[in-house]
Amino acid sequence: MVDAHQTFVIVGGGLAGAKAAETLRAEGFTGRVILICDERDHPYERPPLSKGFLTGSQERDSVFVHEPAWYARSDIELHLGQPAVHLDRTAKAVTLGDGTRVHYDRLLLATGAEPRRLDIPGTGLAGVHHLRRLAHAERLKGVLTTLGRDNGQLVIAGAGWIGLEVAAAARGYGAEVTVVEPEPTPLHPVLGPELGALFADLHGEHGVRFHFGARLTEITGQDGMVLAALTDDGEEHPAHSVLAAIGAAPRTALAEAAGLEVVDRAAGGGIAVDASLRTSDPDIFAAGDAASAPLAFLEGTPVRAALPPSARLRVEHWANALNGGPAAARAMLGQDVAYDRVPYFFSDQYDVGLEYSGYAPPGSYDQVLVRGDVGKRQFIAFWLNDGRLLAGMNVNVWDVTETIQRLIRGGQRLDPAALADPSVPLTSLLP
Repeated sequence: MVDAHQTFVIVGGGLAGAKAAETLRAEGFTGRVILICDERDHPYERPPLSKGFLTGSQERDSVFVHEPAWYARSDIELHLGQPAVHLDRTAKAVTLGDGTRVHYDRLLLATGAEPRRLDIPGTGLAGVHHLRRLAHAERLKGVLTTLGRDNGQLVIAGAGWIGLEVAAAARGYGAEVTVVEPEPTPLHPVLGPELGALFADLHGEHGVRFHFGARLTEITGQDGMVLAALTDDGEEHPAHSVLAAIGAAPRTALAEAAGLEVVDRAAGGGIAVDASLRTSDPDIFAAGDAASAPLAFLEGTPVRAALPPSARLRVEHWANALNGGPAAARAMLGQDVAYDRVPYFFSDQYDVGLEYSGYAPPGSYDQVLVRGDVGKRQFIAFWLNDGRLLAGMNVNVWDVTETIQRLIRGGQRLDPAALADPSVPLTSLLP
């Protein structure tokens, strides 16, 4: 039970933290709500940083979860620019960077993730960038504008979602772009070779150069500025700027130091939570990029039965923060919560928009089916195991996400011919 004398603290000023605070008030909680943000900006959404805001189609103010005045109106105590540096579980207190000590009755860790760094010579040069925060995006936007004006060269390490979205934005500004990727295709761990090649072709048509099967080994420069990027196969790529887009690591240091259970980084890392997003401490919850949760959306399906009982998943995408924050808030209030959302993300690159639902890691599927026209980039791809749907990606096809997710949850064997036939309504395949 909770009452007006209790204090709920949220560490993390991203989408998950902001939506959790909103939900606490919407559910009628009248106690203190304290939101701790290590950035000076008010909580904002991250997808625009590599999409609309970076390309210039969205204004800066559009990225914020709430207008600044909302926090005061909602009686949310906001600590901006103040990282949480220590968690004392015995005293139930969080210490901030300025020494302020905040007591909590229940705590939500929505600490997010941080970009992985290139561990090579030259990363200290002024032209080396990462993209995770609004300040990063503002800086990178200025860089892309300059590169486009001067016909400059951008080298991107990594052909994942961030790398490809930035490549598309850079080409929109007119910059020359080379993407260095150790795998044989873009998005290889997510989409496999079958669909990864599609994105190689898409970006190739827009003038992006790919260098597959290689890694950056050094960034050279002069007077603090980038001149070139070297790869482990002896190639040298001229560069005025370099973007490291090699993934993100969950921010778990606060939880680890406090003795909370965390998942091994080899298994994806993250703060271990149960289906209600509760950590190994009953008064501490975790949500968003930092949380590693059971595969609740697969419970009761043959697919889940084929996976190890201890299998977990950490999801870094927007929808997980959007939905996970509110779910954790309700659990903090004592409500019966089972967070079982099917993983979902979206991407926009040039004239291609896509949505991906499900979970199909390498080695988990034995068949990939396509419904529609890949050549026209208007299709749905399905990843299956023993006829059961693990994941689906709709490309320039809309209003099918709910059906795809219901098919994944159903766990039944599907008729491959019907699944691949555009004349057969997807809804007719539902159990």
